Amino acid sequence: MPGCSKCPECGSSAVEEDSHYSQNHMVCTECGFLVTEGLLTTTRSEETFFQAVRYTESTAAVKKPCRNEIQGVKRVRDLCQILRLRPLVEDTATELYSQAYHHPDFLHVTLEKKEALVGCCVHVACRQHSWPLTMGTLCSLLHVECSLFSTVYLQLVKELQLDIPTLSLQDLVKTHCDGFNLFQSSRLIPPTFLEEKDKVVDRAGQLVELASETWLVTGRHPVPIITAAAYLAWQSLLPAQRLKCSLGKFCKVAGVTLPPPTPQRLKEMTSVLIKLASQLPWLATQHVDAKTVAKYAGDILRHRTLLLSQSLDCVWAESREDAQQGDGEQSACGEEENRDQEEQSQVPGWRKNQKRGSPEFLPPCLTQTKRRRVSQELEKSCRSDRTTGDEEISDSEIEQYLRTPDEVATFQAARAIL
Repeated sequence: MPGCSKCPECGSSAVEEDSHYSQNHMVCTECGFLVTEGLLTTTRSEETFFQAVRYTESTAAVKKPCRNEIQGVKRVRDLCQILRLRPLVEDTATELYSQAYHHPDFLHVTLEKKEALVGCCVHVACRQHSWPLTMGTLCSLLHVECSLFSTVYLQLVKELQLDIPTLSLQDLVKTHCDGFNLFQSSRLIPPTFLEEKDKVVDRAGQLVELASETWLVTGRHPVPIITAAAYLAWQSLLPAQRLKCSLGKFCKVAGVTLPPPTPQRLKEMTSVLIKLASQLPWLATQHVDAKTVAKYAGDILRHRTLLLSQSLDCVWAESREDAQQGDGEQSACGEEENRDQEEQSQVPGWRKNQKRGSPEFLPPCLTQTKRRRVSQELEKSCRSDRTTGDEEISDSEIEQYLRTPDEVATFQAARAIL
């Protein structure tokens, strides 16, 4: 053996050459340790240049991706091209998919989850590069249920420990309005429905800001609110011809789905606009209702800061007058209750308008008391059904607990045995 006289395992010098499959190996005769191995070539180029490669090194070649992974990566790139994303976002989504594909939690899953994983990787890449994109858009493109998509998305973020930046509401407005079919002329769209995209996005964004300032956005899903705001913005730009168009017809022509809470969000936003419209001096003699308030949306949004402050000032002034009138009529036992009410009323926007009998710009959970009344009635009924132990026992119930003579005899016999 050239260059070696002893076995590194046992220190024996009994090393002999062993021919195995036309390859020469140096093996220790004492312990069987493979001292040196033959040389192999792996590629044609290495054979051309007479480059010898060890057998252990030749088997450590780079593992090629499987067919399913190649198809998934292609699916990611195709989706990015459909959405016209930047190459940097596309590369990030592809790298993220390859990383998630080899994760143990995503190896043996259904094809539906694999398809949802494609959309989740694209969504995460867009969020990381500040590119606004909603889950609803990806679900409609991939034909994946929203519940499954959200489940895979949360699992992906948790398992890979991804850092997802928050997305502003204005970016969501622009992204959601991009999917409307109202900005390009088509035979299927009537001329009265066509509108400039920038105008609709700008006014819808202002309506969403107004909804946020009046407690309508907190804790709510953004898509129904944005859809209602876009509908009001579209109506206000050409009210003479669009006030008679319903929300359902608008969504149908625009080519977007109508989420179930959208009519309720539209009703809430319309009520806010009506309250602010009553503060405009030139509308004091006109009747403004839910069907005509979209006409004056531009004026309301232009002066919304002043109108909001005036509404709150009116509520504060009325609350102070009521407090001063009630101070002379309060008794000693009612002073503590009034003190607690005054402390609660110090929060801005939380005082009640005593003349109208309804709160001004309160969260919907406080204004919509129907559910609370039902829950209170259920609580009262549950309290009435509770067992206290003082109830009377009827004769029929007592007879159910009395033992028959046979049961008494069996019980005595068992007791004697024990």
